[in-house]
Amino acid sequence: MISFDRVSKRYANGREALANVTFNIHRGEMVLLTGRSGAGKSTVLKLIALLERPTRGAVLIEGRNTHTLRSRHIPAFRRRIGVVFQDHRLLADRPVYDNVALPLAVAATPLKEIDKRVRAALDQVGLLGKERMLPTELSVGEQQRVGIARAVVSKPPLLIADEPTGNLDPDLSLEVMRLFRRFQDVGVTVVVATHDVHIVREFGERVITLEDGHVQGGEAPDPLPSVVATR
Repeated sequence: MISFDRVSKRYANGREALANVTFNIHRGEMVLLTGRSGAGKSTVLKLIALLERPTRGAVLIEGRNTHTLRSRHIPAFRRRIGVVFQDHRLLADRPVYDNVALPLAVAATPLKEIDKRVRAALDQVGLLGKERMLPTELSVGEQQRVGIARAVVSKPPLLIADEPTGNLDPDLSLEVMRLFRRFQDVGVTVVVATHDVHIVREFGERVITLEDGHVQGGEAPDPLPSVVATR
């Protein structure tokens, strides 16, 4: 599903966020991407979502080298990836329904299909019935669930999340992670970047650890390997 082959990323300011990173994530896996702040977790997610391109090496998503993807094909590529942010990034002046419907509206989905999918997504995250509420009328945990509903409303095969529990207390964090596990259970590949040790301990069946962006030792031979990287 996802393959990083000797990937390096150097930003314009000269900072090398990743150096010669190699790992594979299989279809239907739930993988935790861990490491301290600045270790390169967000850069990995940006490369997956084609928000950035690698300086060297190859990033393959569903067998396709993202480096060869033309600009006009990027919107369609991104529609196959659901993205969850730490800060929700909801439209504060639009109701929950409109926030969740946004990816479908951008893709010119028929209104009848939008209504069906939005309600299904809200039902999956336990917010059905709150369609007309504004994000500011919801709790922090509910706002994050709106963000998750928006990420999955297009039924993407891949879901990535950047520190999705960073602003939540431990109980809400576990609730959000259980939602991700439910999506994995129906075949979605889930990649979550987190530095929360409790989350890693509770859900870390497969962990890729980044530290300073250099891969140390490569992937282990067992079916659920841990990759340790140092930058």
